[in-house]
Amino acid sequence: MPYDSDPNIATADALTLLLHNQHALAAAIEEISHWISGAGADVVADNAVAALETLDINATAITGAIMRLRQC
Repeated sequence: MPYDSDPNIATADALTLLLHNQHALAAAIEEISHWISGAGADVVADNAVAALETLDINATAITGAIMRLRQC
């Protein structure tokens, strides 16, 4: 992302990068939870799925914040 001196855009750009990281972590946790479930550790896999739900909720909130910052 190119650097922009506007503080709102710079903040939105930083949040966008963090959101991309969050999506990557969610994908990794999902892969690991499938592997764990296949190994018979369903309780651990269920805990990972609960963590994914939190990531999804937070991703939605971060996306909303990014959109508000970009509209200013």
